[in-house]
Amino acid sequence: MSERDLRQRKSVSREGEKMTENAKSNRTTSTFKSTAGLFSKVFLGLIVLIFAALLYNREALLQTVTSKGQKQIYLSADETKRDAVVDAFKYAWSAYERDAMGDDNYHPISKKGTNLTDAGGIGYTVVDTLDTIQLMGLNSEYTRARKWIANSLSFNRDGKYNTHEVTVRVLGGLLSAYHLSGGDTLYLERAKELADRLMPAFNTPFRLPTTEVNLAMRTPIEDPNNVVTTAEIASIQLELRYLSHLLENDEYWDNAENVMKIIKKAMLPSGLTSIFMGSESGQFLTSQIRLGYRGDAYYEYLLKQYLQTAQTEPVYREIYESTMTAVHKHLLKKSAEKNFTYAIELVPNVGRRGHITWNPEHKQDHLVCFIGGSLMLGATTSGATVSQVSVPPRDEELTEDARRDWKTGMALIETCMDLYKGTATGLAPQIVHFRHAGDREQPNSGNRDWYIKGARPAHRKPPYDARYMLRPEMIESLFLAYRLTGDEKYRQYGWDIFQSIEKHTRVETGGYATILNVDDVNSKLEDRMETFFSSETLKYLFLLFSNSNVIPLDKYVFNTEAHPLPMFIPHTKRTWSTSS
Repeated sequence: MSERDLRQRKSVSREGEKMTENAKSNRTTSTFKSTAGLFSKVFLGLIVLIFAALLYNREALLQTVTSKGQKQIYLSADETKRDAVVDAFKYAWSAYERDAMGDDNYHPISKKGTNLTDAGGIGYTVVDTLDTIQLMGLNSEYTRARKWIANSLSFNRDGKYNTHEVTVRVLGGLLSAYHLSGGDTLYLERAKELADRLMPAFNTPFRLPTTEVNLAMRTPIEDPNNVVTTAEIASIQLELRYLSHLLENDEYWDNAENVMKIIKKAMLPSGLTSIFMGSESGQFLTSQIRLGYRGDAYYEYLLKQYLQTAQTEPVYREIYESTMTAVHKHLLKKSAEKNFTYAIELVPNVGRRGHITWNPEHKQDHLVCFIGGSLMLGATTSGATVSQVSVPPRDEELTEDARRDWKTGMALIETCMDLYKGTATGLAPQIVHFRHAGDREQPNSGNRDWYIKGARPAHRKPPYDARYMLRPEMIESLFLAYRLTGDEKYRQYGWDIFQSIEKHTRVETGGYATILNVDDVNSKLEDRMETFFSSETLKYLFLLFSNSNVIPLDKYVFNTEAHPLPMFIPHTKRTWSTSS
C-alpha cells in the first residue's frame, strides 16, 4: 500500500463519516405521512447507513485485520499499577532526555550518553522508545521526541552497524510509530531511507544478510569467517514485510522471505537449527542448538510471521508446528526435585570420521523465558480448531499438539518465575544451570533446582551469569498469558517483578541500571540502561496492567523489540509461503 493510497483511503473514510451523519440527521427530521412512505424511507436510510459504514471501515479493514485466535472478552485495566509503570517510565525517560537526548545508549550513574560508533548516533534509544511514549499518551514527551527525529536523526553514518539490531530497534520503531500516529509520513519516509541503506547487507551468495553494514557507504561488512547468526537473520522479517506492504515494493519482502527459504531447505534432521549458518554455503554450521542466545528470535518469528499476514501463509504454520514438536522432543527436560520444565542446550561433539553426537548442557539463559507466552499464543492461534477460542481455551478448541504447547507454555512461565522468586532481590539471573544426575558441580543452592555457575559470596566479584539486565522476556510471557487466560496471578507476578526492579535497579539521580548480582540485596549496579528497558520491559508491564483493548492480540504482532505492528493481508499472493 503506497502512502498516496493511504491518504486516499482516509479521504474515503471521512466521506463515509459525513454520509453517516447526514443519514442520521435525515431520519430524525423527516416526517412520514404514510406507512408506505415510512417503510421506503427507513429502508433507503438503512441502505445509506450500511454503505457509509462499509466506506468508513474500509481503511481499518485494509490496514488492520483480525486473525483467528481468542474470543474477545474485555479485561479491565488495573489503573493504579498501570500508572505506577508510567511513572517509572517517566523517571527513566526524563533522565535520558536530560543527560543524553539523541545518543544511542544511556549511562544513568555517570549521567551521560554514548553512541554505537564514533560516526554519531542513529536514534537507537529515541526511536526504540517512541511507541512506548505513544501508547502511554505522554504528549509533551512525544512532541519533543518527534521533533528530534524530524530535525536531528541521521542515518548517514560512516560506521559499522549491526543489521539485525538496527532493523528490529530502529526500523521496527519507525514503522510502529507510523501506524500508531495514524500515518505520520515522517516515520515512513525515514523507515524507507533506513531500509534502503540496509539492503546491501543481502548482497551475499545466498542473500543471507551480513551481520554488519555501513549505513553511509551502503556497503555490507562481511564476517571474515563467512558466518551469520540464525536468530539475527531470521528475525528481520516482520519489519521488512510490513514496509514492503506499505510501499508496495517487493524488494524488502523478497529478501526477508529468501532467508526463510534457505533455512527451511537447510533444516537439520532433528527439525531444529543450530545457532550459526555459513553465508557462502547456505548450510547450518556445527554449533550449539538452543532456544536462548543466538537462537531465540528464530523460534519467536516462526509463529509471528504466520500471524502477521492473518494466517494466510501456511508454510510458517507448518514450520512452526514441526519445530515445536522437535523442541519438545529434544530440548525440554524436567528438574530433579520440583519437576520444573526447563530448556537445555545441545552441544556438538565431532568424533572420528566426522560423526556428530549432541551432548546436553542443562543451561538456560533468561532469553528463553519468551517461549512460555509464545507457546500459549501459538496454541490459541495456529493450534485452534475453532475460529475463536475461549479465554482460557477449552480442550476441545485446541488440537492435541496445541494442548501440549499450552501446558508446556504455562509450565515454562512457572519455571521462569521461580528464577525470580528464588533470588535475594526477586530478580532473575542472566543464566542458570539446572541440577541433574551426573552434574559434577552440584553447589549448595538451598532449595533451588538450579544454581548460578561460579556464584561467590556477596563481598566478592560476581560472575556474569548473576546479573539482571532489566530484561523483558518474562514480562512479555506474563502479558501474553494474562491476555489469553484472564488469570490475575500473571498480573501479580508482573507486579512482584516490577517492585523488585524499583527497589534494586533504580538510580537515585534518574534512570535504572543493570544489577550485577541478583543474590545480593546490596549489589553494585552497572552504569548502563539498556534501550530494551524502555522499549520492551516497561511497555509490556504497561500493557499487562492496561485493558485488553490496548493493542489486542488478534490485530497486532510484536516484533522482537516489542514494537506492535498491525496484521494485514498481502496485496499479492506469495507463491512459496502459500503453496503448501
